[in-house]
Amino acid sequence: MNRLKAMEIFVRVVQAGGFGKAAETLLVPASTVTRALKELEDYLGVTLLNRTTRKISLTVEGASYFADCKRVLDDIDLVESAFPGRAGRAHGILRVDTTTSIARHFIVPKLHDFQELYPDVKLFLSTHDHVSDLFEDGIDCVIRTGTPADTTSLMTRRLRTFRWVVCAAPSYVEKHGTPAGLDDLTKYHLVGYISSTTGRPIHWTFDTNDGQRHIHANDGPIVNDTDAYVSCGVEGLGLIRAASYIVAPLIQSGTLLEILPDITTPPELVSIMYPRNRHMSPTVRAFIDWSIKTFSDHTDIM
Repeated sequence: MNRLKAMEIFVRVVQAGGFGKAAETLLVPASTVTRALKELEDYLGVTLLNRTTRKISLTVEGASYFADCKRVLDDIDLVESAFPGRAGRAHGILRVDTTTSIARHFIVPKLHDFQELYPDVKLFLSTHDHVSDLFEDGIDCVIRTGTPADTTSLMTRRLRTFRWVVCAAPSYVEKHGTPAGLDDLTKYHLVGYISSTTGRPIHWTFDTNDGQRHIHANDGPIVNDTDAYVSCGVEGLGLIRAASYIVAPLIQSGTLLEILPDITTPPELVSIMYPRNRHMSPTVRAFIDWSIKTFSDHTDIM
């Protein structure tokens, strides 16, 4: 039994909240996780986890051992990161979570650069619009838009900002005309986008002389996927409000027309977040540094 590997698997099982989830995030068969935990418990002569059909929980001995394992593994990472050899270089599996649109516009087009810089890193990139739990899902870092809600257990680095752009297909404008101001928006079909946090359509927010103004966007189709949302606009189903980096090429090509360009919207943050630990692994640090440069190099064309 490789005791160090068994300790890593044990810590991952606890953080993931189950054997199957741990195996998924470690990219190993579930049988490997089960066998490692059994061998570890046999070696120690104690039961580390209470197992039921629905969940696992730490025993008293398991809770103490978990804290010790975390400290030992963190100390090993810290020692290794001080050396210029393989241990101190970015290597191993890196799990990153982000939205589909961010991955498509920022990460994937430059991913070959990251692979050339860090050939020993195997990137596991998951993309969706709902918010992941870094600790439960075994994610090393996430890239998200908006103001981070968790600043106690997560560190945040700003990558860039963008603006919201209201736009519509030329066919829709030709049929329904163009709104002259915010008051006119209620006369048009506004495609709704469902928030993964609240489960309700997101309001459109604008800056005015009287402060911020919120407009309900639920008079047209309502979707929960960015690609579907932009497609609704392209197909002339109503007005949409999307990130500038998404619709800039479509506006430049004439596929979409910008609506109310003189009315400003609050800038939105794009941030990378990672667990607030005593130190950071060379692999995570490499990806954060690469992301900061990649996002700063990207410029919208509008």
